[in-house]
Amino acid sequence: MFSTGQIYFAIFFVIAFTIAMVWSYRKDIERHKIHYKNTAIKVFLGAIVVTISFILIRIALK
Repeated sequence: MFSTGQIYFAIFFVIAFTIAMVWSYRKDIERHKIHYKNTAIKVFLGAIVVTISFILIRIALK
């Protein structure tokens, strides 16, 4: 299905991309603490609101 070269490229790409993302995140971690306080809580609450909304819409349309 995939050639050997494609498999090597995919493995190299995943490793390089992961390293770049970790390096970038570590570089910006102090700025994230300043500018994005309580963001995880807001995202979690937003996800719960959206989920509950979808459930209520589904129940209302039944």
